Amino acid sequence: MHKIRRDPDYLDDAPLSDYLNRIGNSMLAKYPEARGETGNDFEFFAVRDLTLNAFALPGGYIAIHSGLILSTQSESELASVIAHEIGHVAQRHIARMMGQQKQDMLIPLAAVAAAALAARSSPDAAQALLAGGLGASAQRQLNFSREAEREADRIGFQILGSSGYDPSGMTVFFGRMQTATRAYSDATPAYLRTHPMTTERIADIQARIREMRYRQRADSLDYHLIRARVRLLQDHSTHGLIEAERAFKEQLALKLRMQTISARYGLALVALQRGDHVAARKQLQQARKDAKDQQTLSKNPLFASTSIDVHMAARNFSEAAKEANHARHTFTLSRGFVYQYADALLAADHSNEATNFLRDQVQQYRAEPKLHRQLAKAYSAQDKRALMHLALAEAYELSGSLPAALEQLSLARQAPDATYYEHSVIDAREREWQARRREQLKQSNKQK
Repeated sequence: MHKIRRDPDYLDDAPLSDYLNRIGNSMLAKYPEARGETGNDFEFFAVRDLTLNAFALPGGYIAIHSGLILSTQSESELASVIAHEIGHVAQRHIARMMGQQKQDMLIPLAAVAAAALAARSSPDAAQALLAGGLGASAQRQLNFSREAEREADRIGFQILGSSGYDPSGMTVFFGRMQTATRAYSDATPAYLRTHPMTTERIADIQARIREMRYRQRADSLDYHLIRARVRLLQDHSTHGLIEAERAFKEQLALKLRMQTISARYGLALVALQRGDHVAARKQLQQARKDAKDQQTLSKNPLFASTSIDVHMAARNFSEAAKEANHARHTFTLSRGFVYQYADALLAADHSNEATNFLRDQVQQYRAEPKLHRQLAKAYSAQDKRALMHLALAEAYELSGSLPAALEQLSLARQAPDATYYEHSVIDAREREWQARRREQLKQSNKQK
């Protein structure tokens, strides 16, 4: 995951991540077996790529392409993809695949990461990389992959149904994927296909649907707002903003309630990107007004997050901090509001309050590198040089960059305000990280 998070197309967008994790975790609550005996956590994230794809990694990491989110036409379709990927993790497909290969060779885990990155543009290329990294038993891998897809479909279907989504969303989306990928899928020899024939998978799921009672599920407002947000995240260029604005105005012309609300939200984001916080506020207020007849819709996390961004853009930092503090208590599972609250405190020059808040957060959520970077900013505002470098060292280490982390430790040691206690922390971290760095170099040399 360190490699993927450093990729420029990794979408580090808190509202999007929160949304994907809300869907994923709601399904895991209905199918806890997927977490395994140890109750492993899952992480759902998005990458910027227009291709229709998603992939799972060992450890419960599940990625969704931005193009796939935009191509879905219902929340049940998006949920069907996430459920399918949960099925891969639940059945430990990658771990089992790697385990089969141990009798042939030592598995380079880097091949899995490389395949995941390649999957952003071509599933076939990803499987080719994976097969190449795993060595001589490539054909057996491909055969296993076909069976793995069937198993993931079966588990995903169960998860989808138990979570209250429309199971037909799976067949509708697979049909669209079949159309989108026909150009290269049909030209591939059947024995080399890494997935079963799409028509085969659709027929199997349709047979399962016929045995169930019909269930229709209305899309949430979040789904429509997220699709508008992803359209902007996909392309921040001037041309991208023009195209997004045109699409949102076409949505408004449809005069459909959900489409109107999400279009105004999208236009607010366009205005924010252009630095026009006045127009952004106007569009956001109109979107909220359109949703106000239902209280649950007007109190929406995406509206709240964007409102805070508008305040920040207008340099109303105190108001931004006030709204962010309220939102983090209202939407307790959203980490994005924690980051926004810290940013607002720092922007408002409330460095002491920001430091106290962030130190408490770091104690509870030590594995979040962004918290450590924000804490470093707070220490910098207080001119605490040693603590600033220590916080940056923690952020780099959590991001997988040990050389940079060790450099920050060296700077912390040289800081004139470093205390005896801080020197002892520096020494302990340095011993631990240098040992790990030596092991990384050793493993790297073995693979050459």
